[in-house]
Amino acid sequence: MKTHEIRERFTQHFVKAGHEAVPSASLILDDPNLLFVNAGMVPFKPYFLGQQNPPFANGTATSIQKCVRTLDIEEVGITTRHNTFFQMAGNFSFGQYFKEGAITHAWSLLTNSVEDGGLGLDPERLWVTVYLDDDEAADIWHDKIGVPRERIQRLGMEDNYWSMGIPGPCGPCSEIYYDRGPEYGQDGGPVEDDDRYMEIWNLVFMQNERGEGIGKGNFEIIGELPKKNIDTGMGIERVACILQGVDNVYETDLLRPVIDVAEELTGAKYVPDAPKEDLIRFRVVADHSRTGMMLILDGVTPGNEGRGYILRRLLRRIIRSAKLLGAKGETMERFMNTIMDTMTPSYPEIAENRERILRVALAEEKAFLKTLESGTKLFDEAVTELKNTSRAATPKVLSGEKAFELHDTYGFPIDLTLEMAQEAGLTVDMEGFDAAMGEQRRRAKADNQAKKHGHADLSLYREWVDNHPTLFTGYETLESEAKVLGLVRDGEKVSEVQAGDTVEVILDQSPLYAEAGGQTADRGRIIAGETLLEVNDVQKIGKKLWVHKATVTAGGLELGNGVTAAVDEQWRHGAVQAHSATHLIHAALRQVLGPTAVQAGSLNRPGYLRFDFNYTDQLTQEQLDEIALVTNQAVDQHFPVNTIETSLDKAKEMGAMALFGENYGSEVRVVEMGGPFSIELCGGTHVKNTAEIGPVSVLGESSVGSGARRIEAYSGLDAFRYYSKETALVEGVSRELKVQTEDLPERIAQLTEKLKAAEKQIAELHKAQLMSQTAEMISTAKTINDFTLVAVKLPKGVNGGDLRTLASDIKNRLGDVAAVVVLASENEGGKMPFIVGATKAANERGVKAGDLVKLVSGYVDGKGGGKPDMAQGSGVNIEGLQAAFDAVRDELEAH
Repeated sequence: MKTHEIRERFTQHFVKAGHEAVPSASLILDDPNLLFVNAGMVPFKPYFLGQQNPPFANGTATSIQKCVRTLDIEEVGITTRHNTFFQMAGNFSFGQYFKEGAITHAWSLLTNSVEDGGLGLDPERLWVTVYLDDDEAADIWHDKIGVPRERIQRLGMEDNYWSMGIPGPCGPCSEIYYDRGPEYGQDGGPVEDDDRYMEIWNLVFMQNERGEGIGKGNFEIIGELPKKNIDTGMGIERVACILQGVDNVYETDLLRPVIDVAEELTGAKYVPDAPKEDLIRFRVVADHSRTGMMLILDGVTPGNEGRGYILRRLLRRIIRSAKLLGAKGETMERFMNTIMDTMTPSYPEIAENRERILRVALAEEKAFLKTLESGTKLFDEAVTELKNTSRAATPKVLSGEKAFELHDTYGFPIDLTLEMAQEAGLTVDMEGFDAAMGEQRRRAKADNQAKKHGHADLSLYREWVDNHPTLFTGYETLESEAKVLGLVRDGEKVSEVQAGDTVEVILDQSPLYAEAGGQTADRGRIIAGETLLEVNDVQKIGKKLWVHKATVTAGGLELGNGVTAAVDEQWRHGAVQAHSATHLIHAALRQVLGPTAVQAGSLNRPGYLRFDFNYTDQLTQEQLDEIALVTNQAVDQHFPVNTIETSLDKAKEMGAMALFGENYGSEVRVVEMGGPFSIELCGGTHVKNTAEIGPVSVLGESSVGSGARRIEAYSGLDAFRYYSKETALVEGVSRELKVQTEDLPERIAQLTEKLKAAEKQIAELHKAQLMSQTAEMISTAKTINDFTLVAVKLPKGVNGGDLRTLASDIKNRLGDVAAVVVLASENEGGKMPFIVGATKAANERGVKAGDLVKLVSGYVDGKGGGKPDMAQGSGVNIEGLQAAFDAVRDELEAH
């Protein structure tokens, strides 16, 4: 049975049972605890946490959620059942059915015949586990379902008790396992062998509340929840593995085609008797290709932190693994095209994003291939240094710190380091490397744990979210009468506030826009008689509740008071100009650059906007000029701005573009400017006609990460002020240079050429002046043990480049003599560059510049390195220089 059919059967099974089918949320949600959605229940967290009432008519739902887990990326391919990306099929009950319902639903889907819509699994091969003292679940499995007692096993809190890791709902689990047969391991059920017995479904009985604690079992169970909920998760990939009769999740119909392509591109074979390392690499290529593709689909671009870092790491592991398998050139295009072909039937949006996905992935591949080249050079330097400093009889070991530096700082994979070290006759201190890696993980884990309280305080607002969502009136008016429903001061509910208090105000309705979709919140006032509150921010809670953050500047306010909420008109005018200009720039970008230039984020405030978009190449000045022209033409054409409230499906049919990472409801707001020119899903505030935006000045563009660019612009009066300032600047330069403004480029080019020529002449004079000193330096040379030593401290201001030039000239003049040159000079800030040169004859007698530069470093509190013929460094202790010269002399004396 194909994976796509398994998905469809699961959904239809629960829809027929009265569950509402909920589309998968984006992998990127606005959740402070998560980089990515990592479980099927994540989009439902507000309902389980009691922050919102579930919006489902029957109190039940079902979904097949995209998930990514990346904590153990290095383990991918080693086990037979772990993927970084996976599809979690789940059914959820919010206070409706409980243990018996969850167990019955799961069992019937798994064991019903294919003809009856089930998956047709043999019930005799299914085992279940329950929590240690969960007799209720055990009895349901035995008495109601008929599972023999010997196939029901009990496990402790670490395995069969669920919580989010923070105070909140928790409860025992019951897991369903499939016996794959004796060829996969020993008999005895999941407690004996979880390779033979593959977990396919976890049923969570959310019935308790947990207290503070860390880890899976180190917490107190406070009591029972007022409503008992169900959260289940069936692993689509694991079920596909069983139904397709393959050994592991990497060989199912979605991933095996990528392995086949990898065989073709590398020449290696994915066969049972292949080296274990090769099998793992094939699986890494397949798994990471899918995960990387799905992350790019949902708007992630490679970067050096957060989500971008995870994506970069995954893509680079694909490239590295293919290279280790034998690939000679670029491979990413074939891998990405293949995985997009297999996944598109379940995710049709891949088709319209295909070109963009390829652009991002291929750009990262090109960048990493260059990194591999530079990393190889760094590795070679480390090996040369090690061989030069190690005694012949000493085993040559590349330090764990150096291996970790190559891995962490330069992105050079450890397994490539190991392979190359072996070829060079070295070993790697893996204990030191693992210690450094462990320390990094410890810091990351501690940081992650520190963030796991992002939902703790939101329960404060639960009553208002559930019962009094804010009515936003700001689309129609800038002033509304309202009633005070809530007051929060210093994190606590209060009944009144006084002048000087900083408060959060909950109103039944408000015209002030709450920050969302890149648009900053409105500023405004709350007025009641002599009372005045200045509103400086408005935030949403649960997408329903407007929280007005304000300062009481006069009078006082009590619960139940009637007030007038008013938007600062000037602020709103500038805000709608900037937000509407953002839509025009987005449309202009797509018109100039093509459909792959897709929005990746934005920020707009009165008079200013920035717009991030997925694009790999730097924009030319001609492209920027055209984007600015198209944008201002749209302003000049007086396009009407229309808003349409409709269903999400109809909005997509209209061609409306959605933002990555947004979880839209069934009803959405479409903003249309000039018919097909711009049509987007957007809940922000806008002008009524594009002419109201005024001029838009595009300031420029920049990179914000691999595959992502940013455009910044001014709108309205701010654009006018910018143009006025630029005009005044140009006119001032014209007056200073005594030319017309249209002749400025030519005049500046002439001056630039003259300046370059003058700088070149000065550099040549400086070099000649330096060279005139070399004869004098050579005259100071000392002969030590048949070596010629030139050791000179130069005047202040001679930089490292000058020192290298002088040392090279002195070496050349000394010719075949066994000579060593040591030069140093004090620069500004107390820094002292120094250089050591050694002639070929000196090298042949065992004297290496790289060794001597380290010797000098010890006396001047510095560091340095280099090759046998030339090495350089920098120190801070100028007083130690003479002692360093003496140490070099002693070293030559010893040879």
